[in-house]
Amino acid sequence: MSDLVGRKLGTHYQIVRKRLYRERDCMFPSRCGGVEHFILEAIDRLPDVELVINVRDYPQVPKWMGPVAPVFSFSKTSDYNDIMYPAWTFWEGGPAVWPIYPTGLGRWDLLTDDLARAAEQWPWDRKIPRGFFRGSRTSAERDPLVLLSREDPGLVDAQYTKNQAWKSEKDTLGRPPAKEVSLVDHCKYRYLFNFRGVAASFRFKHLFLCGSLVFHVGSEWLEFFYPQLKPWVHYIPVNTDLSNVRELLQFAKENDQLAQEIAERGRRFVTDHLRMADVSCYWETLLTEFARVLTYEVKRKENYQEILPKRVKTEL
Repeated sequence: MSDLVGRKLGTHYQIVRKRLYRERDCMFPSRCGGVEHFILEAIDRLPDVELVINVRDYPQVPKWMGPVAPVFSFSKTSDYNDIMYPAWTFWEGGPAVWPIYPTGLGRWDLLTDDLARAAEQWPWDRKIPRGFFRGSRTSAERDPLVLLSREDPGLVDAQYTKNQAWKSEKDTLGRPPAKEVSLVDHCKYRYLFNFRGVAASFRFKHLFLCGSLVFHVGSEWLEFFYPQLKPWVHYIPVNTDLSNVRELLQFAKENDQLAQEIAERGRRFVTDHLRMADVSCYWETLLTEFARVLTYEVKRKENYQEILPKRVKTEL
């Protein structure tokens, strides 16, 4: 494990005698905070264990690398050996993209309540029957939808917003950047698009809670819960190159009852299986099972700092 820490593929944690310890430096403190919240929730029930947790966006252990100590990452493709864990964004450290959450997406349990209220305000029959996407140009894979929106705005409303790399309108395909739209305002639309970002998209789970039909582009990037979601059962799958997007949107419009049924199954999946209690349970099971494969006794590193629980915030 020490070789892996030295290569800085992640942040090294230890659980020793029901206490949590971490090397002193963390590249993204709020992301580490989101991870530590869930570990501390289960600390009294966890065995001694040590692990390396990657809080970067991208996985760290490609299969071509050969034998290497395990690394935990929030997202990966089939080309990586990283072990997936529930992302820090369930608690804190989410991307600061929504005006109403200037420090990130906000706590999952509180935001789910906001989205549930928005879904009640915008039931299926009141939703605008149009595809919708707002986001920055983190990948050119999104370009065809934005261009389709300019060609047929009645079918889909897709526009690019600014990100930290924005320098000119060239970065938003020759148009001024659009304003960000809060997640709760996504619920006004009947069809919502999810794209990968640098890795898997944090917004995916949120979109289902609007009660809208989710169009999920590509299938390469995964989070820990994706394998339980089924295409055409919980969402509409879209080719990565968006070659079938117009056809799929038209299909949804012409088969409104089926579209609504898929949207409702997607919403129920998230509300039934991605509660905070479910996320905590997954963390506890993951760490308990991982501890069983360690073949040595974990010895506390004296220079590591102890991580203690923070005061719980009850509102955003």
